[in-house]
Amino acid sequence: MNRAELDQLRDRARQAKGEQRVRFLVCYSTPCLSSGAPAIRAALEEGIAEEGRKGEVAVVATGCMGPCSRGPRVTVQHRGGQETAYERVTPEMARVLLRRHAADEEGPPEHVLAPDLPYFTRQTRWVLENSGRVDPENIADYIGRDGYAALGRALHEMTPEEVCEAIARSGLRGRGGGGYPTGLKWHLVRKARAERKFVVANGDEGDPGAYMDRTLMESDPHKILEGMAIAGYAVGADKGFIYVRGEYAVAAKRLEKAIRDAERLGLLGARVLDSSFRFRIDLRLGAGAFVCGEETALMNSIMGGRGNPSPRPPYPAQRGLWNQPTLINNVETLGAVAPILRHGPEAFAAIGTAKSKGTKIFALVGEVRTAGLIEVPMGITLREIVEGVGGGMSEGETFKAAQTGGPSGGCIPREHLDTPVDYESLTALGSIMGSGGLIVMGQKSCMVDVAKYFMDFCLDESCGKCIPCRAGTVEMHRILERITSGSAVEGEIERLEELCALAREASLCGLGATAPNPVLATLRYFRDEYHAHIREHRCPAGVCRFTDVPREHLGDRQAAQMQSARSEMEGI
Repeated sequence: MNRAELDQLRDRARQAKGEQRVRFLVCYSTPCLSSGAPAIRAALEEGIAEEGRKGEVAVVATGCMGPCSRGPRVTVQHRGGQETAYERVTPEMARVLLRRHAADEEGPPEHVLAPDLPYFTRQTRWVLENSGRVDPENIADYIGRDGYAALGRALHEMTPEEVCEAIARSGLRGRGGGGYPTGLKWHLVRKARAERKFVVANGDEGDPGAYMDRTLMESDPHKILEGMAIAGYAVGADKGFIYVRGEYAVAAKRLEKAIRDAERLGLLGARVLDSSFRFRIDLRLGAGAFVCGEETALMNSIMGGRGNPSPRPPYPAQRGLWNQPTLINNVETLGAVAPILRHGPEAFAAIGTAKSKGTKIFALVGEVRTAGLIEVPMGITLREIVEGVGGGMSEGETFKAAQTGGPSGGCIPREHLDTPVDYESLTALGSIMGSGGLIVMGQKSCMVDVAKYFMDFCLDESCGKCIPCRAGTVEMHRILERITSGSAVEGEIERLEELCALAREASLCGLGATAPNPVLATLRYFRDEYHAHIREHRCPAGVCRFTDVPREHLGDRQAAQMQSARSEMEGI
């Protein structure tokens, strides 16, 4: 396929859509699939067949529409451009909607989502521009919305260096959590001299409460493929790998089909878009190890080894897969590439702050009225996200803290609600941007228990290769367990802080080095809750259930456990 044929396919896709009088878009992302979307789709298709409306009325299974807590979702599009969005749809209600919109029957506007809902109006959808608008398993749908046009422009109008420079001018930074300048990383790989180079899309998302990458892969797989192909051209790679978390079966299935369809049309493979560029993509499934989100562990897993991290340097840009230069980007980072080339790097750079450009996708969960996937400009305040986009706190709840960055992040208290959400501001508060998990907590949350939860996750996910992480997380969890059970004694907080410092300084990879972050953040802002547990033998939030162990007899045993952990760490 050449560029002219791609344009013709785009025009045919748009024409076919224009011939449909009414389109029922049914959310087919994982949350809606689990809450009844297949039955809704079946009810609509059966009703259309019974009424003989095939051709003029279409049912389209799309990706995520956003407000997951209000699913299953259906959006009805009319040929003139009118749209109506519905929430919490049932199969019976789907039949009613079919009669109302296809047969023009009168009916009360029940379950309608107002178009001026702040959840929608306060977002800036850049990476998620197609999410909930296209069928992720239909390549023509993607092409109809200018899909692969950016790849064609890069291959036929730009040099690899110009592509790297465009990404650099956009100010795009890594969305996987590190925030490293994407353009700089691309330049480093492009300049590296080697027999072969690789591109890797990191979709191994493992943070509790986070599902940004999963949703993007499910909802718009071709955007990731297009971003990878552009990256391959820019850095001189001819092979790419998408590393997907093993539990993401829907995402893996849709990506696999997208790869086959793109190869069939000449958008991947040899002579991409009738150029001299060749690029193939393979899918790799992880086995559920959180540590494989770390780039060196991920590469070991792709090459068939155990997913353990390796010391750096050398960095992947110098020596990665099979000792060749390797570009590793998070799938959200790659999802921003095609829109940057289509709209121009200046348009992306105009969004956000001086140092944090563009938009960021968050999984907004917890005690908010409307939870789901959102894409907002960098620099938006936490208050605007919670009270504006999220619609405020759940009924009866008052904001206490927001956890950002998952197990590697920290808790931001109420006094910092007006902090801009960008890389530098969150780091200054003792948290991180991370990949985009955002958990909102109310007064019923115990912050010591929250720290224990994340430490339990980290010790369970530690690969065990280095002692500070393997032994340090276990001992930190023991102390937190004692505090939440009421058996802690004076001095435990100081022991905890000592272990946190050791793990941060001496761990081999980012998992161990950042595991103490939730503990340190809760100690920084909610130290009084730790003191209440230890000194007053009570949990201010009423979450922790204390035992009746006499605390005066525990000092020697706890000191022995601490000494045991110290002994194991000697010599590192």
